[in-house]
Amino acid sequence: MKDHFKILLQYSLPKHLLSRLVGKLAAAEAGALTQWLIKHFIRRYRVDMSEAAHSNPDHYKSFNAFFTRPLKDGVRPLVEGDDVLAMPVDGAISQLAPIEQGRIIQAKGHDYSARALLGGDKALAAPFLGGDFATIYLAPRDYHRIHMPLDGVLRTMVYVPGELFSVNPLTASRVPELFARNERVVCIFDTQAGPMAMVLVGATIVASIETVWAGTVTPPPGKRVQRWDYDADTAPRLAKGEEMGRFKLGSTVVCLFGPDRVTLSEALIPGTPTRMGTEFGRLVN
Repeated sequence: MKDHFKILLQYSLPKHLLSRLVGKLAAAEAGALTQWLIKHFIRRYRVDMSEAAHSNPDHYKSFNAFFTRPLKDGVRPLVEGDDVLAMPVDGAISQLAPIEQGRIIQAKGHDYSARALLGGDKALAAPFLGGDFATIYLAPRDYHRIHMPLDGVLRTMVYVPGELFSVNPLTASRVPELFARNERVVCIFDTQAGPMAMVLVGATIVASIETVWAGTVTPPPGKRVQRWDYDADTAPRLAKGEEMGRFKLGSTVVCLFGPDRVTLSEALIPGTPTRMGTEFGRLVN
């Protein structure tokens, strides 16, 4: 009954307004209030500050600066091997499986279409049909920068407007087509494994999503799908392990690969903790 009420509450809350207000507070350099919020968050979610480049909470002038904190050099060693994919984020595996009949598993009894996830473009989704996907949930305590699994050249970025439901495991198990209805940023890269999609999914009180090449992408002006295509001269090129984006407050990343391109690690099952830089999978020879 308690879980049912939590889901009903999400349908009725003004999620966008709440998220934007929280975003303003998170960006503010509010002195003692900011310090109280940061220290309360650390205690509440048991954040391991020993890994942070700046472990003293007093270093951070805004909550956003704390939440997107960089790590110390060397605490996330990058898996070696040109044929080995690196885990893009700290978090936990939500789902990992083949994309069958164009559908992606969300949770037991729930799935959604790859085409809807990528903004409704049939041509954009086509290379991933019959391929593989992994959905990784970032909890509040996690490191919230997102890194490249492989070397990649950005081909297309799409902003897809939508809802801002929570993306925690409870909500994923109860809200149909959650990841295809929430606000999101779709990034399509050309890689040695063929096209790779990295979808950064927004959520309740996620103040914004950023990429390293475009800065803040959400929230943009207007409520329509927006698309940016890059040519050979303008396309950002990112190396395996390099940062590609970040969440200001936590969310989910969905990675898509084409058929017979990669074998995702058999050790990864729903609930498996992930650490950026560890083995995510391997290229199919």
